[in-house]
Amino acid sequence: MILVTLGTQDKPFLRLLSALQKEIDNGVINEEVIVQAGCTEFESDDMKIFDLIPTEEFSQLIKKCDLLITHGGVGCIVTALKHNKKVIGLARLKKYGEHTNDHQLQLLENFEQSGFLIHLKNENELGMAIKNIKNFKPKKYKQNNSVFIEKLVEYIDNIK
Repeated sequence: MILVTLGTQDKPFLRLLSALQKEIDNGVINEEVIVQAGCTEFESDDMKIFDLIPTEEFSQLIKKCDLLITHGGVGCIVTALKHNKKVIGLARLKKYGEHTNDHQLQLLENFEQSGFLIHLKNENELGMAIKNIKNFKPKKYKQNNSVFIEKLVEYIDNIK
């Protein structure tokens, strides 16, 4: 099963859903596709599309999915990586009116450079990424709270 998350942004993200539909129509995607679409309205007989999925149900879908395709939200990416899921990301972009800035692009670039996911530069790469995901071995994600706490303490000490 493929889980797709578009976040809760108040702007639509039709590019990703249109690309998914194209790959379903082309036979690249044959498995069940479940979408948390937020405010993006999209009609498809091939995908199960929900505005928002309750937290507990969403957690179960993350555990169950074989692949997460996401807009580039850190929470979704980190949750998927904690469950050893393969992730493909396509950022919402300001130039298309999908977001107010391009911070998701930078996030996805950093996650990709670190070996955690496949970052799509544009939606036309989706089919190839899905074909290649079977051979992709994401880097194991480890939380590093101790470094964060160390930097926070250092910051607070410097304020004093």
